[in-house]
Amino acid sequence: MASRPARLCRRAYRNIQPQDSRYDRGTAGGQVTCLEFLKAGDTLVVWKLDRLGRSLTNLLAIITDLKNRGVAFRSLTEQMDTSTPHGELLFSLFGALAQYERALTRERVMAGLVAARRRGRRGGRPPSIDAETIEQITAALDAGASKASVCRSFKVPRSTLIGTLDRIGWTGPVKA
Repeated sequence: MASRPARLCRRAYRNIQPQDSRYDRGTAGGQVTCLEFLKAGDTLVVWKLDRLGRSLTNLLAIITDLKNRGVAFRSLTEQMDTSTPHGELLFSLFGALAQYERALTRERVMAGLVAARRRGRRGGRPPSIDAETIEQITAALDAGASKASVCRSFKVPRSTLIGTLDRIGWTGPVKA
């Protein structure tokens, strides 16, 4: 803050870390306190953009929130000031870059999942009921057993049984 006269600042914060899970829980809320203190007409001044957000997406969310509240933003190192047309342009470019970054990340994740499937790997939570047990359960249900008795016999929670039956497409006992 040495580059700005102290008389122009209502409050100064030093070394505020970007928000992460520790700050989100409120255990060390220096940044949260700073952001809550700001009101319409104020300008948040930071030395460098990385002092405000942990990622481009997080930074854009914070700056968008500030803009919606009528608070301007200024970064001294990057010379970005959202109260000027030049700053608005930079902010829009950062938004476009963040959207592009998200799309690339999603594309890479999907390509990784496809490659893993080709190698025979299957993601997600493992099934809680194996195929053999499912066959025994459906045979018991087809024979007329109630879902409650099947749950007791196979020691399976009712919600797990119903979810598994929905997943395999079981519609009810086969009527002859």
